Amino acid sequence: MYSKEEIFKAISTVIDPEVGFNLVDLGLIYDAKCNENGDIEVVMTLSTKACPLHQMILQWVEEAVLRELKDVKSVKINLVWEPQWNISMASDDVKSKLGAI
Repeated sequence: MYSKEEIFKAISTVIDPEVGFNLVDLGLIYDAKCNENGDIEVVMTLSTKACPLHQMILQWVEEAVLRELKDVKSVKINLVWEPQWNISMASDDVKSKLGAI
């Protein structure tokens, strides 16, 4: 129904308030898929297990998918800690702006 790219585009509307970049460019979204019934699964991580906005960010991802993509039946977020996120997973633009390049 929706491609991985379309789901990533919807999630890219979610900005991490601590650094000001979207979750996709930060490299926090690992995978996404949609089945024929309109059920979406997002595999993602957070920059740290101690993220104070943990629950809010997961809610924002779910809300963004439901808002941006029509006829979605459900959104499941699979929060994983492996592989552990690091700055090398971010886009070159983010790395450059954060001084990692």
